[in-house]
Amino acid sequence: MNSFKKAASQPPVTRRTDHVDRLHEVDVPDPYRWLEDVDSPDIKTWICAQNEHTQSVLSNVSFGKKLRERVGALSSYEIVGMPKGAGNRLFFTLQMPEAKQPSLVWTELGGDEIHCLLDPETLATDATVSIEGFDPSPSGRYLAYGLSAAGSDWQKWYIMDVDTGRRLEDELHWIRFTFASWREDESGFFYSGSEPPPPEEVYKAPVTKRSIRFHHLGEAQANDAIVYDRQDEPEWMSFGRVTLDDRYLVITIQKGTHRRNRVCVLDLTNPDDAPLELVPEFESAFTYLGKDGDRLFFWTNNDAPFGRIVAIDLSAPDRESWQEVVAESDGVITMAAYIHGCFVVAALVDAESRVLVYDSAGTIDHEIKLPGRGTVPWVEGRSDGSDVYLWYHDVFRPTLILRHELILKQTTPFREQELPYDPASFVTERYVCESADGTKVPLFVSRKKSTKVGPETPTCLYGYGGFNIPLSPSFRLDHLAWMDMGGQLVVACIRGGGEYGYEWHQAGACENRPNVFDDFIAAAEWLIKTNRTSTPKLVIHGRSNGGLLVGACMTKRPDLYGACLPAVGVLDMLRFHQFTVGSFWVSDYGSPDAADMFPLLMSYSPLHNVNEGTAYPPTLVTTADHDDRVFPAHSFKFAATLQHAQTGDNPILLRIEERAGHGMGKPKGKLLDEIADNWIFALAALGAEPEFD
Repeated sequence: MNSFKKAASQPPVTRRTDHVDRLHEVDVPDPYRWLEDVDSPDIKTWICAQNEHTQSVLSNVSFGKKLRERVGALSSYEIVGMPKGAGNRLFFTLQMPEAKQPSLVWTELGGDEIHCLLDPETLATDATVSIEGFDPSPSGRYLAYGLSAAGSDWQKWYIMDVDTGRRLEDELHWIRFTFASWREDESGFFYSGSEPPPPEEVYKAPVTKRSIRFHHLGEAQANDAIVYDRQDEPEWMSFGRVTLDDRYLVITIQKGTHRRNRVCVLDLTNPDDAPLELVPEFESAFTYLGKDGDRLFFWTNNDAPFGRIVAIDLSAPDRESWQEVVAESDGVITMAAYIHGCFVVAALVDAESRVLVYDSAGTIDHEIKLPGRGTVPWVEGRSDGSDVYLWYHDVFRPTLILRHELILKQTTPFREQELPYDPASFVTERYVCESADGTKVPLFVSRKKSTKVGPETPTCLYGYGGFNIPLSPSFRLDHLAWMDMGGQLVVACIRGGGEYGYEWHQAGACENRPNVFDDFIAAAEWLIKTNRTSTPKLVIHGRSNGGLLVGACMTKRPDLYGACLPAVGVLDMLRFHQFTVGSFWVSDYGSPDAADMFPLLMSYSPLHNVNEGTAYPPTLVTTADHDDRVFPAHSFKFAATLQHAQTGDNPILLRIEERAGHGMGKPKGKLLDEIADNWIFALAALGAEPEFD
């Protein structure tokens, strides 16, 4: 029995209309289409009413105040970003425990003194401006960096003179999903820029056309030269990286989020020549790693579903002349770097990271030992240096930057980390459940060692299942808080992710998308069957594509869960491609404009599978008013539809974060409030009391 009071569970009534779309000879009602006009006064009034109702329900939960205090206490640790070296300097972000946002800082190689270049808290009174990317010039004198406001994917880029700490007058607008790749003479850098969206639809308009441009320091952005442009293909994303010898610009092109690339090379000594096509078709993934002489090194899954490293010689670039340098192994390569003539390769073996160093001939030289069973999603280092930096985390340990010296083969923490809790008091176990078609699905089950496991154990089942993104043992503050308060956490490595390479991803993409939901439902059933929890004590949670996962599973099996937390989810599968970057996702979902995909998308679209008169579990839908990754109307319409259809006393709540986006750059206070609200709701819905030591 949940702990909510019946009187507090009635949401505001949302106006319905008779809007109907005719799609592929099928009438599709959309009574809440008006909620897509997210900036209208009516919507702002509606958002206010929904938030007031949600907070009125949550504020009546008796343990709410203590839970908020505990979440705050658990967050009291330093957060260090990945260092980038240039000259004799290392640049990184640093967030102290009391800070609302990470600052941009630098230190000398081998030094301890921290120099702050930019504290974004000085740029907005509500701390909603954040640093979303940075790249130093080769000598470390200049630093290009991007700022995001209110969590938007749109960024403005600036340049800092590091010697003086003075920001130059240069400003680059309408930037997203890019980096700065500098010329050796530091005259400027290459970047990917976009056309501006219509002024009235900045956070709503579909993706705009992009091109690779060169920015000269001291000049206006309007003068930036376009060096690669495919205006005829607005959904193509192109990126350019200068080779270490400053000779070539290696250009990779992809269709939205599709992990298949075209590759071409522009000779910077003859910039008027057409680029040399190395990979002329979208057939496999290619990531540029570095250059040795005329040989360019790429990580690829071409002819290797788990990934390998190949060399393409510019003097003989035909495919028959490609050379395999690092062969495919039993680990799925997730990240690789070419440093000091070596290949540093992070790979997943049964969804856990392993890092190996290969010599120039592709032979294993040594393994970099990790602190535990965790994840290394990022490897960084200068090609002409000998230090490797690893971004490591596991279920109980926040990001820990490790410095590995290739010559000495020694690994040390980049900065020592003090935590307000003991990671040794938690445990992770690996299990396997069986999906509907017999596929084995790995599960990572984590908890405090003192938590007793049984049908009464509050359990959070978390998943994603898409875009080749793996869920390996990794740190999330909300997950730590859940376990700290006596909850059991289960992370399901379902199909659609990247845990087992290309084929595992494709087994959950497009026409195979139903496998993703079957896997997640099988995980829930396994937890109940094995008496690790029970339906009244089980909450399912997911963000973004994981919000789709939760929405689809709760509409398919509303009887299976005690509570549901779909966050910033893709929930309208018939219109997702019409907003912001949604068209990029067709590679994973298929297009609703295609007659063969429409019935399948309709069959699981959460918005279109809510049935009136159904008792859905207590549900808290969360989004943000400036989310220009997953348009907030997805959550608006889904929550309104659930509230209209719901029967019984289980609450359906909508929480809309204001001046925030998809999650990036959220100030610490907003982040902690969201975590607290989620777990206050979930524990009350499960009728469970949190444990406080």
